[in-house]
Amino acid sequence: MQINKLRGRELDQLFRAILSLKDLEECYRFFDDLCTVNEIQALAQRLEVARMLREGYTYHKIETETGASTATISRVKRCLNYGNDAYAMALDRIYGEQQEEAGSQ
Repeated sequence: MQINKLRGRELDQLFRAILSLKDLEECYRFFDDLCTVNEIQALAQRLEVARMLREGYTYHKIETETGASTATISRVKRCLNYGNDAYAMALDRIYGEQQEEAGSQ
């Protein structure tokens, strides 16, 4: 598991800071201060690539729609297949929440 290579005080601090954010607006403010626009877009792009791979889109369609390189798509696919299941966990949670919100309206 690769996450063990990352562990440390500074990363714990970062993750605790992210977990402390209360809503989408706080996330926007925090990440705007923390990251460059390109860094934020790269993270968002990887999550979108993961969503599209899970939904069965082709590399060509993903590349066209997201602008992601085939190397990025391959890396995300490798994480989906052999990683920590974190993409699946996050996507299931955010799309589950969206479906619950839509059902309660």
